[in-house]
Amino acid sequence: MQLEGKHVVVVGGSQGIGYETARLAKQLGAEVTIAGRSASKLEEASERLGKVYTGLVDITDEAAVERLFSTTGQVDHVYISAGSFVGGKILDGSVDQFRPAIESRVWGSVYVIRAAVPKMLSGGSITLTGGLSTDRPVPGAWPTAVATAAAEQMSRALAVELAPIRVNAVSPGWTDTPMWDGIFGPAKQEAFQDVASKIPTKRLVTPEEVASAVIFLMTNPSITAEVIHIDGGHRYV
Repeated sequence: MQLEGKHVVVVGGSQGIGYETARLAKQLGAEVTIAGRSASKLEEASERLGKVYTGLVDITDEAAVERLFSTTGQVDHVYISAGSFVGGKILDGSVDQFRPAIESRVWGSVYVIRAAVPKMLSGGSITLTGGLSTDRPVPGAWPTAVATAAAEQMSRALAVELAPIRVNAVSPGWTDTPMWDGIFGPAKQEAFQDVASKIPTKRLVTPEEVASAVIFLMTNPSITAEVIHIDGGHRYV
């Protein structure tokens, strides 16, 4: 099996894309650690996944991230799924309301990388999460667009700096994950149908489809500094 005997750490692994990545990695023989902010969601995910290690961590808390990796032992592959949608027009509200987009996807990734790399061997990999908003920004969501673009550029820059450890990113399009429940509420399915009608594939991306791209990046030893788009061609329409 491609990940037999490898240790895969998924930050943001209790639900959505992170959960599916952990599930696929475990199927391929990996030892898996999932980390996240919610103890109850981690417990629920671990019950469904079977034998996995869990770690309670807020990715924006550097000390908490360091504590997590101080107990992991050797790490072979890391996927950082954590990251939130932050909307709001730049001239409205407080600047502080925009900070979480950058804090989680940029500085959170920095904290994880700084803690994980000393535990990694030369064949290891790190995968970050960008997004459709990098290439197709929309009014009122500039913080998320800046954050996803930064994550994607970080993968290119750090692939050079951290070599031979490989660094890549996935860029998901609209994906049916629990994140959207709090944004759209009962109107989620109607919003999804509207978006799907405009995508060349006429459907949203599934978390498993993004996760399979993450696994591909982990297991192909010749791919680094790449951003894989899983968006059904949405960035072109």
